[in-house]
Amino acid sequence: MEAESQSQVLTAGLLALERDPTAADQLEACMRAAHSLKGAARIVGIDAGVGIAHAMEDCFVAAQRGDVTLRQRHIDLLLGGVDLLTRIANTPEADTAQWAGEKLGEINIFLATLTAMLEDAGETIPLAEPEQAVPAEQRQAVAADARENSERVLRVTADNLNRLLGLAGESLVESRWLKPFAASLLQLKRLQYDTGKAVSDLREALAGQTLNERAQMALADMQQQVDGHRQVLLERLAALEAFDGRSTDLAQRLYDEALSCRMRPFADGVRAFPRTVRDLGRTLGKQVRLELVGEATQVDRDILEKLDAPLGHLLRNAIDHGIESPDERLVAGKSAEGVIHLEARHSAGMLQIIVSDDGQGIDPDRLRQAVVERKLTTAEIAGQLTETELLEFLFLPGFTMKDMVTEISGRGVGLDVVQNMLKQVRGTIRVSTQPGKGARFQLQLPLTLSVVRTLLVDLGGEAYAFPLAYIIRTLKLPRDKIEMLEGRQHFNFEGQPVGLVSAHQMLGGGEPTLTGDELPVIVVGEPGNIYGLVADRFLGERELVVQPLDARLGRIKDIAAGALMEDGSPVLIVDIEDMVRSVDKLVSAGTLSKVQRGAAAGAAKTHKRVLIVDDSLTVRELERKLLDQQGYGVETAVDGMDGWNAARTGHFDLIITDIDMPRMDGIELVTLLKKDANLKSLPVMIVSYKDREEDRQRGLDAGADYYLTKGSFHDETLLQAVIDLIGEANA
Repeated sequence: MEAESQSQVLTAGLLALERDPTAADQLEACMRAAHSLKGAARIVGIDAGVGIAHAMEDCFVAAQRGDVTLRQRHIDLLLGGVDLLTRIANTPEADTAQWAGEKLGEINIFLATLTAMLEDAGETIPLAEPEQAVPAEQRQAVAADARENSERVLRVTADNLNRLLGLAGESLVESRWLKPFAASLLQLKRLQYDTGKAVSDLREALAGQTLNERAQMALADMQQQVDGHRQVLLERLAALEAFDGRSTDLAQRLYDEALSCRMRPFADGVRAFPRTVRDLGRTLGKQVRLELVGEATQVDRDILEKLDAPLGHLLRNAIDHGIESPDERLVAGKSAEGVIHLEARHSAGMLQIIVSDDGQGIDPDRLRQAVVERKLTTAEIAGQLTETELLEFLFLPGFTMKDMVTEISGRGVGLDVVQNMLKQVRGTIRVSTQPGKGARFQLQLPLTLSVVRTLLVDLGGEAYAFPLAYIIRTLKLPRDKIEMLEGRQHFNFEGQPVGLVSAHQMLGGGEPTLTGDELPVIVVGEPGNIYGLVADRFLGERELVVQPLDARLGRIKDIAAGALMEDGSPVLIVDIEDMVRSVDKLVSAGTLSKVQRGAAAGAAKTHKRVLIVDDSLTVRELERKLLDQQGYGVETAVDGMDGWNAARTGHFDLIITDIDMPRMDGIELVTLLKKDANLKSLPVMIVSYKDREEDRQRGLDAGADYYLTKGSFHDETLLQAVIDLIGEANA
């Protein structure tokens, strides 16, 4: 443990000395760290560590005296010494003898190199002399004491903390039960008040009458008891409210303390990055330094561990793709040394991590060209993409702007890893760039994985929680804004058609109970794959303590976890990503139900319903609008397969179909309909451009009840044919 902490001091000090070799405070810090490591190694009997730390300490002392100026080659070697000390410290106790045997040569090479390097600078530092060994009894006593202290510190495991946090969360939820209970007692207070008023009214009513002594005593006793009850009730209510405040405060403080046990400073997870950036920059022939901001920012332990790989990818990309060579930077009017900023801060109840650099940025034209070359879109569409839309391509698996694969980049896995991690922790990422000035990646994550901010919605009388991090927008959608497109319900959202989905169908909530002229809609998904989920009503925002579901339940579709409400009732937390995938499956299978557009579901059922099957959007919309204006309920399907699925899952009075369609043509569709026991009596009309007699006969032989050619029919012709087959819309 001491080697870990002191090596961090040495690494940070050496990186600072590389920029300012005469920084007295850094020389002092490095000297003291080396001195402490030497003493610790001596106490536990690791002579190899004593020799290395002693030589490094003498080097820092010589630099303090001005006998030597630490150059880049000195820094490289001393950083190698830090790595060597770390390896020695992490060697299992049973294998420490190898540093005095087969690995002694590695230590001697380091010491000899350091001595030779300092001799060139005018200072000679001999190899460290073996110092007097500490007696074995003393070493054993110190080691035993260290183990005892270590056990006291490490006795609480991560699982213990997680269980403690779970119990603290339950305590917090239970404490909130008191407030609604106290509110319910107000009804008792009102009843008691009414009783007292009734007794008073009775006494006033009997005031002019002659009562015997017994009745007068009974009435006075009743009044006295009512007044006494009122006083006791008021006192108990005040005591309960005071206890509620203390209990809630205590539970909140307990939860906050338990939660803080999971939190670690941001610096704990990024201490190695300054060294990584410096070494990688040297490998690529670039001068680059990392500046850390917000090192004390508290981060959930689990999130901090997950951040290691994504931040490493972002930093490597910044060095390899963003920071220019020293000569290029000087030509551009910049300093030879590039700077990367890594910042952590809390903002609006979220954790924000920002990685930015002052390099060349991301060239939109070059990115647009790479997208087209990899056939991810056409040149015409790529030219219309906004910068934000264009930058989204960077996160596609396998996408890279490098022409050659190197050990550092070129395989297109870096930003894909970043986005996958963010999805796991309910986070998001935004990219911005200024060509010639640098790029900026902003990660937004929850402060902790144990608490989630959600939107509660009502579905069939049950509450469900939707994590806010995955919600694009919530809105109230007017019913008259629902449109039919490609056989499915859509609405316009920011200039784009977005599919409308009943959340009841996804979560098995039965039929929706939608009233009023507006539908509560939750917009979820990702660019290019967005849906609007229709709920019964919004219940408001809640911060919930996540409770994992019992493993015996297995994987529950579209559900991520559970939680408890303030009154102790359970609520399920929706897995929105899983739900979007479920919607995609229903869409592809053609089994997605429709959200009722009318003011009431019962009214719509009286209208006769027609299914239009045609692969031409123009024909579908023409026929749909024509029949819709006459009061028919109309749905559309884009081909025969889509129509077959819709016919089996819906209830229609008539099917109008084309013949030439992909996947399944109209003749095959009619044949299947007439062979199905439940659908064979359903009237079918063929509307086709094929006007030959043999085409007409082929359709009628398949079972069609009417054949109409597109080239000759007028609005009245189609409407009359529909009326002949199924009658008026409301008949």
